[in-house]
Amino acid sequence: MSYETILFEIANGAARLTLNRPDRLNSFTLEMHNEVAEALTRVESDDGIRVLLVTGAGRGFCAGQDLADRSVAPGADAVDLGESLENRYNPLIRRLVALPKPVVCAVNGVAAGAGANIAFAADIVLAARSAKFVQSFANLGLVPDSGGTWILPRLIGHARALGLALTGDAIAAEKAESWGLIWRAVDDGELMGEAGKLVERLACGPTRGYAAIKMAMRRSWLTGFNEQLDLERDLQRELGYSNDFREGVAAFSEKRKPEFTGR
Repeated sequence: MSYETILFEIANGAARLTLNRPDRLNSFTLEMHNEVAEALTRVESDDGIRVLLVTGAGRGFCAGQDLADRSVAPGADAVDLGESLENRYNPLIRRLVALPKPVVCAVNGVAAGAGANIAFAADIVLAARSAKFVQSFANLGLVPDSGGTWILPRLIGHARALGLALTGDAIAAEKAESWGLIWRAVDDGELMGEAGKLVERLACGPTRGYAAIKMAMRRSWLTGFNEQLDLERDLQRELGYSNDFREGVAAFSEKRKPEFTGR
């Protein structure tokens, strides 16, 4: 399938999804939502894809919603923003979080509004040092969405999350790393190289184990301690029967690099 607003390619067990509206800082339109949704369906259904990389084209990662794609000028009819979240942004965030494969996000520039929270929904976030994250909703009289009010307090605590949400101030990549918002800030010229190395490593890893790690970590935000111990028991029991576990043990014993198949 050909796309107008994204780039999508598959190679060596990895899918790379690039938001591709650089003239509009890769802000979302209805068309982009539809194309991203179709690409995610391909990632979900193809067992040969074992990791997803999301990034942006040009000088920005994503500026959130393209306001020009909506009629919000003074005097225009009111727009149901809840409908947009219910049918587009919320399903996107849910799919990224639930995807049983690692999701890496390479933030190459500004990530604002929903664009920032889409990045934070990934499993591992790398950012160029020049990148900035902005919860720009308050500047429009809105609340952070796309999971922002849930993810931010859990990543950086109530005080910092509320401060970012109320002020709309930008936070630089290096501070985002020190606060625990992202995995790592890297030099601009090294971003895609570092992301590529990480994706290559994950594409060769134990995919079933990665899926279980993702699910267990996310579930821990919702369950009590005893329930989490039970979940660890159940997942470990299931993974103990996997081919990847047997291969991992054999490789350890034979002092060689494991050859995981994701099964």
